[in-house]
Amino acid sequence: MTKAAMVERIKEKANLTTKVQAEKVFDCIMDCAREALLGGNSAILTGLGSFKVVNRAARTGRNPGTGQAIRIPACKVVKYTMGKRIKKAIG
Repeated sequence: MTKAAMVERIKEKANLTTKVQAEKVFDCIMDCAREALLGGNSAILTGLGSFKVVNRAARTGRNPGTGQAIRIPACKVVKYTMGKRIKKAIG
């Protein structure tokens, strides 16, 4: 689902009069989640799941074009964990 489709659904479900209002709601949710992650906290969206920043260790990978081994440096990534309701619904 695209951002535009989500904004349209927010407009309908929240009985908002304009897409601009719905987009502000969507952007606010995204900003709050982004700020939580940048602050070192997790962002938990009950019913959907949780997002948190984790450290990924350095590792050796392969260049798909040449097959040559390359060193992939350590980095931080966002990890998503499914919520119970969505996990149960997906199966």
